Amino acid sequence: MAEANNSSSESLNSQVVYRCKKCRRIVATQESIVTHERGKGELSFKWSKRSGNQLGLQNKPADCTSIFVEPMKWMETLQDGHVEEKLVCIGCKARLGSFNWAGMQCSCGAWVNPAFQLHKSRLDECLM
Repeated sequence: MAEANNSSSESLNSQVVYRCKKCRRIVATQESIVTHERGKGELSFKWSKRSGNQLGLQNKPADCTSIFVEPMKWMETLQDGHVEEKLVCIGCKARLGSFNWAGMQCSCGAWVNPAFQLHKSRLDECLM
C-alpha cells in the first residue's frame, strides 16, 4: 500500500520537459508553454486548404501539431532583432519550429500572438 502512495506522489512531482529529437537537449518545460483555446479546425482556414467536407458535417476537432512557448534565452534569432524567423536547436542546429511577433495560426485553427511555435514531431516529450 505504501508503494502505491509513493508512486502517485512521484507522478504529481514529475515535470514534463521537451527535448530536441536529434541531440536530446532540453528546449522547453511545461512552465514555458503558452496555452490557447482550440480553434474551429478546418473552418478557420481558407477553403482551398480544407479537405472538402461537402455535407458540412463536423469532424472531431483537430489536434495541435505544435506547442507554443514563451521566448527563451536559447532562441538566438530573437536577439538578432528579426520579426519572423525559424527556430533552430542551439546544440545541433536542427530546425524545431519558427516564431513570428505578429502571430501565427495553430493547426487547430486558433490564432496565437506572439507565436513561438515548436513542432511536436521534432521534439521528445519526457518526464523528469
